Formats: sequence, C-alpha cells, structure tokens
Amino acid sequence: MRQWQTLISVPPPIGYAHPTEPQCSYDPVEGLPIASDIEPLEKIRALEEQIVHLRGQLSHPHRFSSGSASPSSNLTGSAERTPANTPPGTGVPSSSSLEGRVDTSSISPPSQGRGSSGSPDVPQPRNTTESLMDMFFSGWDPDLPPPDVLNHYVDVFFRCDPCGSRILHRPSFITSLHLPPSDPHFPHSAILHAICASASRWASTDIMMLPDGSRQDKFAEMHVGKAREFIDKTMATGQDIFPVLQACILLSWYFYQEGRWVEIWIFSGFQTRVAVPLRLNYPGTFSPQSSNAPGAYLPPPRDFRDLESRRRTWWMAVLFDRIVSVGGWLHGVDQQDIGTEFPVRALDFEADSNIPSNPQDLSTNGVFTLHAPEYTDSFILFLKSVMMFGTVTDFITRSNLRATVPPSKTQNPFHLQGFPGLDKLVCVDFLESFPQMYKHLGLGGSVGVLDTDLYMAHVVPHAATITLHNTYINFHDTQSASTARCMSATRSILQACYKLAETSLDITRLHPFIVICWYLAAAVQVQLCKYFIEIGDTAREAAVWGEINTLRFAMLTYGTRSPIGVRQEKLLQGLMTEIVCMTSQRQPLDVGVPLYPFSHAGLFSKESTSREPICAPLPGAHSFEEPMVGASQSGVPWPQRQPAPTGYPSQTHPRTASVSMSAYDGRF
Repeated sequence: MRQWQTLISVPPPIGYAHPTEPQCSYDPVEGLPIASDIEPLEKIRALEEQIVHLRGQLSHPHRFSSGSASPSSNLTGSAERTPANTPPGTGVPSSSSLEGRVDTSSISPPSQGRGSSGSPDVPQPRNTTESLMDMFFSGWDPDLPPPDVLNHYVDVFFRCDPCGSRILHRPSFITSLHLPPSDPHFPHSAILHAICASASRWASTDIMMLPDGSRQDKFAEMHVGKAREFIDKTMATGQDIFPVLQACILLSWYFYQEGRWVEIWIFSGFQTRVAVPLRLNYPGTFSPQSSNAPGAYLPPPRDFRDLESRRRTWWMAVLFDRIVSVGGWLHGVDQQDIGTEFPVRALDFEADSNIPSNPQDLSTNGVFTLHAPEYTDSFILFLKSVMMFGTVTDFITRSNLRATVPPSKTQNPFHLQGFPGLDKLVCVDFLESFPQMYKHLGLGGSVGVLDTDLYMAHVVPHAATITLHNTYINFHDTQSASTARCMSATRSILQACYKLAETSLDITRLHPFIVICWYLAAAVQVQLCKYFIEIGDTAREAAVWGEINTLRFAMLTYGTRSPIGVRQEKLLQGLMTEIVCMTSQRQPLDVGVPLYPFSHAGLFSKESTSREPICAPLPGAHSFEEPMVGASQSGVPWPQRQPAPTGYPSQTHPRTASVSMSAYDGRF
C-alpha cells in the first residue's frame, strides 16, 4: 500500500499509467471462508468432481511413469500449445493446491513467433489435472514451471543471455532435462531457478517498468527467491556446493543486468570466496591434499567436460569480479593467486572434443598478445580484455593506496613505475595482436547475428585506456599524451556504437558491461564539451553535444531491457550538470536527437521522475540529485551520426602525441 501511494503521488511519464489499486498477492489462509462472489454450492460441486477424478487416477498407479517428468508433454517438440489469455505460470501447484479448480479451456494454435514487445513468445503448460499429477508423482520440483515451459525458458536463456550461459555445457544440459527429476544427472533446481530468472528478461510478458528504471517481474523474483534458498542451505550444510555455486554465478549476472548494486557486490565476494576452497583457482581446478594445506572439497574432475565446466565456472566468477570492480575497487581474488588455465574454445567444449588443456594462464609470458588459433575464440578474447582491464584497476588502486596527494593533471604519468608498459599493452599491443579473423567487430557473418563477445573484446580495451589516462586529461596542454589517448579511445567507442546503430541488430543483446564503456566515453566528451564552452567554440561544442547524446540514447535504448542503462544515463546527467548550466545551446539535450512521438519536456521533467534509484557510481564519481530519465520507451531510435568537430587527434605514440584544439577533426 505504501509503495503504491508513493508511486501515484507523482504524475506518470508519457506512455505509462499508474496501477489503479495496490497490486497485492496473498498466501492461502487455512480456515478462510469462501469469497462472497463465489457460489458455495457450485464450488462444492466442482471440488467433489475433482476428488472423484483424482481417486480414479490414484487407483491406477501404473499410469504414472517415473521415467518421465511429464508424459503428456513433448519436451523437444517445436510446436507448443498455449492456453489462451493466460499469463506465464510461475510454477507447478503443490499437492496442497490441487484442490483448486483447473481451467482447461481454449488451447491456442502453435506459436513460435515474437510478441509485440519483441520478446520470444512463451509457451504455456497444458494445465490439466492429469499432467499436474504426472509431474507430482515423478518428483518434479513444484516451484518450477511445467517441463514444456521450462524447456522454452532454457532455450531462450542459451540463445539470448550474453553472460552466465557460458559456464554450462549446452548439449548435455539440454539432454539432462529429458531425465526423470529423481535422476542424479537431472539439472539442479537452483540452476533451473536461476535460469528462469535470467530468461525472464527476454521471455516474460508480465513486466512493469517503474519510473526509476527498475523492473517489476513477479515471475523472476519468485525464482530468484527459490535460488537463494538453495544458496542459503548450501552455506549452512555444504550440500551440492558446485551446482549451487554455478546457480549463484548465474544469479549474480542477473543482478548485474538488473542494476542491483548491493547484491552485485555481495555476491561477487561470496562466490570468489566459495570457489577458493573448491580449488578452482589451481591448474586443472584441483589440488591434492598435502600436509601443508587442506584438501579440496571437490574430487578430481571426472572427464574433459567436468574439467572444462569447472574452469568456465571459475573464470565467469573472476570475470564478474573484475567487471564490478572496474576503475578503483579492490578485487576479490588477486591475479597472482589464479593458476587456472584459460578455457578452451566454445566449439571444442560443446563438442566434448577432449583436447589438451589451454597452455595459457595469467602467468604465461605474452598472455595478452599471443593467441594460438586452436585456443582462441571470441569469448576467450573478451575474457582476456576484461582481465587486462583488471590489471589497470590493480595499478590504480595500488598507486592511490598510500599516495599522500591525489594525482595532478599536470603530472606526467609515464614517469610512474610500470605505467609505460601498461599503457603500451592496453592502448596499442592488445588490439593489434588479434588474429586476422577477429579484427572485425562481430557484426558481419549471418544476417541478424551479433557476436557480443567479439564486439566487447574490441570495446573494452578502449574503456580501459580511458580509465588509465582519465585522471591526467588536460585539454589546455596541447602535448598531453593522456588527452590524446582518451580522445582516441572515445572516438573508437563512438565508432563501434555508430556501426552497430547502422544495423538492425538488437543492441539490448550486448553484454551489460557495454553501458559502462559508453559511460566512460561520454565522461570524456563532457570534459571536452566544457573546454569548448570555456574557449567559446560553439560550433565544435554543438558537435560534441551530438556525440554525448548518441551515447545517452544508446544507454536509454539498452535501458528498455536492463535498468543499468537508465541508471548510468542518470549518472551521466549528473556529470553534465555544470555544462548544461554553462552552455549557450538552447536545448543541449536535443542536439543530434531525432523527433519522437513523446514530449521531451514531459519525459525529462522532474515531476515525472521524482523517485530516486540506488545507483552505483564509478569509483571517484559523485552522486547527483538531478532529474533522471523515466522509463525508457521501447523501440527508441538512435540519433543520427553527427559530423564530428574538425581537428581530432589520431592515436599516436605517447611521446609524440599532440592534441591541437584548433585542428580537431573527428576522423575515425
């Protein structure tokens, strides 16, 4: 009730309507009288008929097979029947709820298309008493959706999720879903609940976007709660620790995509600490017990698939740790304490090819610049790019830990120990070392295909460059190497953004870390815009405003699927507070922005966006109390590419880089 009253106390954004009443749900209460709007005699008659039917089924137990989770369902069929006008179910009723009346009316034709929202249509269970009883007697988890619906969510998860799906062996996982739930090789319920929560971002049709950018998804929240119950139980007993750790990692990536910052930070530390006693950070993910150290909780890997699953589980936990720590927070596990080999290629993992382990780990000489073709794919390059970003974070945090004064813009960072080598690796060598077949952005190939890992592998090094040099940007110094590095990196991120916008590919399928990369590039552009305002160059200032707005609307477009986009755009508006007040542009937030069917004044007004979310600013950033953008409109078009100011510096060697503000051109 309080939440609803707070919600309706402010006018809704354009295109959004407040609920007319609190949306409450109630647990069943024993002894509660039948509602007055239900005819008691009709209810009694329906219950008596159902009891007779169930007794008839119980008298023929041979009808229920323990070898099938749902005999009435085809788990692998491509056509799927859907009850009409019924929202997706959140689970199978328990035995105590079988008394309720079951609606078996109207079954719709097969549907595999996409709904009006652009999300895959979700098949609905054939909600009959017989199928419910079949699942109950087979040992099916009553909190999971029926098998046909669950299979659809699993399929959506593997097709759409750019994060946690990397840790699971898809072919064997799909096969294991055909096993009886009592089979030890049937997927752990914690993993299935985490998958349901993650897949709901693309498959759920019962989502409400709130003005603060957060999503209200009852289906996802129910499965998040169930997965956390397994995590809590395992923390106390240690039971099923590895599959529950995998579920924890899947859940962590879901939290990240939802922008739930406190849970992100807690889960990041938790899963790295859990993985250490499992010895996943050792070569081969196992260390035998010795007299000097306790043994591992896990036995040695059984086979190639088990070994590679452990490696990928470890690396996804470490990758998550690096991403949530970017820029200035300590990592949960030090790079020196990671002895695990890099994964093998995804195609070798899925084919169960049993090839020798990847010869590279983080201690290998040239690990970031040598990429053996038989052990290189898009995901491994993305993993290396994030780990390289982690070395930048380590350098910054350790440099600032005992510094007596903050770094100065007039300081030459190339005099710092270790800085020149790190700069050369991050800004030049890493991307230049990519094998020829991976030098593109991943936008080519089959129609409608976006290689999200390869796209990120190209963008992340530029974000790392900005993080490494941003402190030393000085636009008044035309010989500043750090300024040249940051401007070149910003142009590269913008170029990648433009190239994606020129396609029909779905930007929301990108890894959520892309939003942080856009934010870092926009932060540099804000500083450049301020410089042009100060020197009175309105023409080049207008061009920079167009580029800032391009990045803003990329964030908002991503925000139609993930709250992290809307929230980072709000932080960017906080950074823009000063230049918005200083600029002579009449409508700076409209520069380079096409006309929309909604009112810009209404969408960006303080009245429509008064609720403040919990945001996670980058290390060193400040919190702002400026108006934020409300719930993003789905299908928001991107601004057209703006003509860049003239005289843009190209990326050059740091000792010869020169930034001439009178000759700023914008060439890519």
